Amino acid sequence: MITIVGTGRVGVAVATHLAIKGLDDLMLIDIIEGLPQGEALDLTHMCTTLGIDIDISGSNDYRDMSGSELVIVPAGFIRTADMSRLDLLNKNSEVIKTVSKGIKEYAPNSKVIIVTNPLDVMTYLAYKVTGFERNRVFGFSGLLDTSRYRSLIAKELGVAASSVYTTIIGEHGDTMVLLPRFTTVGGVPLESLMPKEKIQQIIERTKKMGAEIIKLKKWSASHAVGAGVAMMAEAIIKDTKSVIPVSTYLQGEYGVSDVCAVVPTIIGKNGVEKILELPLNDEERTAFLKSIETIKSAISQLQF
Repeated sequence: MITIVGTGRVGVAVATHLAIKGLDDLMLIDIIEGLPQGEALDLTHMCTTLGIDIDISGSNDYRDMSGSELVIVPAGFIRTADMSRLDLLNKNSEVIKTVSKGIKEYAPNSKVIIVTNPLDVMTYLAYKVTGFERNRVFGFSGLLDTSRYRSLIAKELGVAASSVYTTIIGEHGDTMVLLPRFTTVGGVPLESLMPKEKIQQIIERTKKMGAEIIKLKKWSASHAVGAGVAMMAEAIIKDTKSVIPVSTYLQGEYGVSDVCAVVPTIIGKNGVEKILELPLNDEERTAFLKSIETIKSAISQLQF
């Protein structure tokens, strides 16, 4: 069973993509009476239409996540266009502490994917509160940020987005480190196809894309998040060993420790099965360490 804690727009988008994949039965949990139950019914009818045979239930009780192989947590407050992801720290830390205690008690053998912002800080908090092994608690964001970056590159070059390959490191936020040197288009290095000035423009727009979406639709992104989280879940349930950038707890990798940050990892049945260390040049490493300091500064504000 897969449990989703939080059935706002992001949680429902995650549930929708998971249901369409038919990976496992779903349990939707939310503090609002009737909301997860109603969404479960609606999604059940969608699955019936599509001929997908999984069980989808809703609950207001953490006990009902018992037996979950995977718990996905999009619960929390969303940001407005004038807020940074870090502005949500105080509000959402209380939510994540409560949810993490519930997971520790009722789903002690699960893997946990955090979706709540500020992503890296909330992943760190969940890791500490659950007390789980570090491979079992990690955060979604890398697939979202790279999808934005890839889509802009594809549009600029007039190619299929599926032909653009890249990764990302650091914070899911304003100091995220996109890596043109590790970006290819059909195997061709991006830096040989596009001027550095244009690449930098795309990087800056990628960093601001979340706020741009909020400003336009008056709500945070959800569709791309749902698709990306479902891809991560599939990698776990099917043990695909997919290389996915996720926020994970670092213990000396890239020369840093006691922090959660986005790095490329191998995802399989055990969660984060291996962290891949990129051979960064001096400029990339400097940007990464600056991003790490931003995350650590936010972590220092947490109250356990």
